[in-house]
Amino acid sequence: MNFKFEVLPIEEVECCRDLCNELMAYQKSKSCINPELFDNMNFDTRLVPSVKSAIYNNITVVKHDQKIVGYVYSNISPKETYSNEFATFFDLASVRKNNVGCLSQFYIKDEYRHYGIGSKLFKMSMDWLEKFDDVEDYFIFVSNGNDIALEFYKRKGFSVSHDILDGFITVLRNRKQPDSLIDVS
Repeated sequence: MNFKFEVLPIEEVECCRDLCNELMAYQKSKSCINPELFDNMNFDTRLVPSVKSAIYNNITVVKHDQKIVGYVYSNISPKETYSNEFATFFDLASVRKNNVGCLSQFYIKDEYRHYGIGSKLFKMSMDWLEKFDDVEDYFIFVSNGNDIALEFYKRKGFSVSHDILDGFITVLRNRKQPDSLIDVS
């Protein structure tokens, strides 16, 4: 299959509406802890507010025959963004810098999985996040029951930090190694 990967201008976020809504339905179908929390989660309540509260946004899509079949949304946001009325996603004091990087949404239509698309989208997302010198903490939030995603991120170097909302979400974390600790020999 021939796939085209494309970074979209943030003004074209609407292109991800259907896939974002599919992601929310997929997460609900996998959830065994409070699946009803997904009832009010959709493009307008999840992706749009995240884009608006972020400092920088990155949306990368993958197309097959001009049809978008997957996407990854990442952002750089003030760490305080992740403490709100829904939850406190991590201990803010554990983050030294003011901003964090987050791989926020990641979805590939089922029939397009197992072609290496996920690994490529993940790498593109991480390459983008790592460009920001003022960020050293990266987070991914995985909904309960999505064990395939959890294992994927762990294979990519993220570690489980903790659970929130009584296990509804697993928080994964990766920290950039300070330059002073990098072995250049």
